[in-house]
Amino acid sequence: MQIDHPLFEDFAKLAGNALGVASDVKREFEAGLNAALSKALTRMDLVSREEFEAIRAMLAAAREEQEGLKKRMDELEAMLKKTA
Repeated sequence: MQIDHPLFEDFAKLAGNALGVASDVKREFEAGLNAALSKALTRMDLVSREEFEAIRAMLAAAREEQEGLKKRMDELEAMLKKTA
């Protein structure tokens, strides 16, 4: 059973239009938020992922070298104590 009443048709059109407007508002809000966040992140002078990974690798290599040098220094100090 289908009811053809102008009031129901008007209400359906109004609801459809409201959903369309809400969708447009959501899209505009997301675009504005995205632009604002992008601008804020640019001003923060953050490093890229590639730069971060390169520095991380350099630090790991430096730490490994430092640990090797410490081990070698401990061995040399032990040898000095034996000879003194």
